[in-house]
Amino acid sequence: MIIRRAGVRDLDVVAPLFNAYRQFYRMPADLEGGRRFLRERMERNESVIFVALDEGKAVGFTQLYPSFSSGAMARIFILNDLFVASEARRSGVGSALLRTAAEFGRGQGARRLVLSTELSNTVAQSLYENNDWKRDTVFCVYHLAL
Repeated sequence: MIIRRAGVRDLDVVAPLFNAYRQFYRMPADLEGGRRFLRERMERNESVIFVALDEGKAVGFTQLYPSFSSGAMARIFILNDLFVASEARRSGVGSALLRTAAEFGRGQGARRLVLSTELSNTVAQSLYENNDWKRDTVFCVYHLAL
């Protein structure tokens, strides 16, 4: 398996994974909308995407958004998306993507990576905890729909 940073040239392999990721979270399929969204993020340098390839086939991806922590006065990254194709699950792809994201963050001088997942997504929670991610027990997360 190879994990590399994705660029615009990789849209045709990343967009279907992104579409499947959104469908996992009960969003309607929209391959072309996803392709446009990813292209914008890449062209504007608004996110960093890593794609996992197994024998040339894209089997997973993660997307990081840069941000900052005022308290730490440091850069952080939001690991917003992590998806592994069903046929590649439990083969180490998710862990490898998490390691790659962490290495990238360290290389950028980030203080930490943060992520959130649905409370019902216990499989993902197990993956994160098995890779030394810690569940936040101090802060509550709130959202305001706009």
